[in-house]
Amino acid sequence: MTGTRGLGARWRRRRPLRTRLALAASAAVALVAVGVCAAAFVVIDYQMTRQLERNLAQAATEAIRQRQNWGPTPSDTLCQYPASTCIQIVPPDPAKDPRQPYVLPVSDDTRKVAAGRHPAFYQKTTVAGHPVRMFTTRLGNRDEAVQVAQRSDSVDRSVEQAAWALSVVGADGVLLAAALGYWVSRTGLAPVARLTATAERIAATRDARHRIELPAGPPAREDEITRLATTFNTMLDELEQSVTSQRRLVADASHELRTPLTALRTNAELLARANRLTDAQRDRASAALGRQLREVTTLVNDLIELARDEEPRPLVEQVRPAALLEHAVATAGEHWPEITFTTAIAPAAADRTVPGVPARLSRLLSNLLDNAAKFSPPGGPVDTELTLHEGELQLTVRDHGPGIAPEDLPHVFDRFYRAKAARALPGSGLGLAMARQIARAHGAELSAEQAPGGGALFRLRMPAGEA
Repeated sequence: MTGTRGLGARWRRRRPLRTRLALAASAAVALVAVGVCAAAFVVIDYQMTRQLERNLAQAATEAIRQRQNWGPTPSDTLCQYPASTCIQIVPPDPAKDPRQPYVLPVSDDTRKVAAGRHPAFYQKTTVAGHPVRMFTTRLGNRDEAVQVAQRSDSVDRSVEQAAWALSVVGADGVLLAAALGYWVSRTGLAPVARLTATAERIAATRDARHRIELPAGPPAREDEITRLATTFNTMLDELEQSVTSQRRLVADASHELRTPLTALRTNAELLARANRLTDAQRDRASAALGRQLREVTTLVNDLIELARDEEPRPLVEQVRPAALLEHAVATAGEHWPEITFTTAIAPAAADRTVPGVPARLSRLLSNLLDNAAKFSPPGGPVDTELTLHEGELQLTVRDHGPGIAPEDLPHVFDRFYRAKAARALPGSGLGLAMARQIARAHGAELSAEQAPGGGALFRLRMPAGEA
């Protein structure tokens, strides 16, 4: 048994899917065709035999009605004619048999029918070298049996001819099934073949720009294969975007790291010749080296954070955004003492919670506050507000700086993007990109817009939990 299963598994592995589908479809259609032909043969045989038996039963009834006064008789000679019916009367006692031998065979069951101890029955037999169908029943209320027989060779020939005709039809059905199976496999698997070819081409070229050609037509008429191809194209779109994003991230990171690494190397080489420097020069070089190390460390940490697509599930807990906002504002006030931070928390939003990672949400808020403080004029305010609107928590951070230029607005959340007005300010251009990624990882949405009256307004929307 194990060997048989092993052979079947090896056969499936060695045969392509198109061949297996063609064989399966052909076998199914051939089985149906053969089954229909076999059923048709059984029905034809039954109906023709049944019709012959009905004729015999009618002949027996007519004989009983017309020959009530007949005595035992050996038979007539009509069995030798194809369309004639031969009849004989048989008593229950063999002693009452006529002197002439019976033409139709007489058995013990025939005697029992005559005596009323056995029901009427049909049987096949041979008379004068011809096949006949015989019906034996009791002769009215008399203790005699009447046997009615008729030649069945015409019926047998008809059944045989039907068998040959159905065999031809069945053979044609098997051939047609093979052709249909081949056609079905080619037609049905054509999209799969295109999908496979596209996947192999992508694997060989590592180019995710290839797509599967989809048939024209309304989406409502798409079948499963077309939906699979559509899903595969969507997956390729996501893959291409991911690859493009990774390449852009690596290129941007390389560009951003080149300047601080060059400065680090310069200061390190300068400190290597510390004996030639004055104390003031050594202190400036050491301070610059430490500052640049911190910048590179922050940049690398930001890149690591951006490389994560989702939050680790074991760290997710119910968090109160109001408490996080108050803590983030207090920390930002210490870091930016020249900026005035204001906080307004609606009572309905004060005790609401959301599922999330507290450290990551705190990082999101600190990035927004640092960005607002960086663009605010000295002494200018940064306004924060937390409200509850239609079951959704909305947190806004607004500064009163120059705002966001219309051409910069679509790109403020791009990695390493820095507007012209921000290129002279400290930072790597990753803060807002990281903020949006954290927001989306928590099922929230972060957007930027021009604030009424000037400045930039960042709006964070997240679904609110129970209070």
